[in-house]
Amino acid sequence: MAQDFRRGAVVGAPIVLGYFPIAFSFGVAATKAGLSSTEAVVMSLLMYSGAAQFMAIALIAAGAGFWISVATLVGMSLRHVLYGPSLLRAGGQSVPPKGALAWGFGLTDEVFGAGLGAFARGQAFTGGFIWGLALVSYAAWVGGTAVGALAGAGALAAWPSVDAGLSFMLTALFLALLLSIMQRAELPVIGAALVGTVGLSFAVSPTAGIMGGMILGALVGTVLGRRDAV
Repeated sequence: MAQDFRRGAVVGAPIVLGYFPIAFSFGVAATKAGLSSTEAVVMSLLMYSGAAQFMAIALIAAGAGFWISVATLVGMSLRHVLYGPSLLRAGGQSVPPKGALAWGFGLTDEVFGAGLGAFARGQAFTGGFIWGLALVSYAAWVGGTAVGALAGAGALAAWPSVDAGLSFMLTALFLALLLSIMQRAELPVIGAALVGTVGLSFAVSPTAGIMGGMILGALVGTVLGRRDAV
C-alpha cells in the first residue's frame, strides 16, 4: 500500500508543479472578486475544480443569479461523472476498489489524464496508487490557493504577463497529459469535440461550447465504437 502510494505521488509530481502556481493565481483572483481568504480556501477544499472555480468567481464578479451560476457550473463539471468508471476500465478492474467514493472526489482532468497515462504504460491499478496521485494534487491545489489568497488581490499586479500566463497554465497542463496518451484512433473524437467547442463558443457562449464539445465528442466516439464492434 505504502509503495503504491509513493508511486502515485511520483506520477502526480508534474501536476503538483502545475497546480500550485495556478491555484496561487486563483487565490489572488478570488480576493479580487471580493472573497475572503477563508472563503477562497474553503471553495478549493469543497469544490476542487480549477476551471469551474475560475468560472465561479467570474460569475460572482458579474453578479450572476444563483440558479444561472449553478446550471453553468454543473454543466461544466458533468464530465467528471465519467472519470471514475473510465479509470476502472483502463486499470482492468471490474469492481471498484475500497474507498472509490472518496478518491473519486480527487479525479480532476489532470489526475484523470495522469492515471490513464500510467495505466497505458503498465502501472497496476491499486487504491494506494490512486490515493497517492489524488492526494498530492489536492494538497497542491489547496495549498496554492491559501498562499495566493493570503498574498492578496494585488500580488500579481506588477506582473500582468505572469498573471495572464497562469490563467492558461491549467489548460496547457491537461493538453500535455492528453497528448502523451493520445492514439490515432482517438483523433476523430478529439477533432469532433474541438470543432463543437470552438464553434459553439464563438456562436453562442463558452459554456455552450464546453457542453457541445463534450456531447459531440461522445456521440462520435459511440458511433465509432459500435462500428468497430460490428
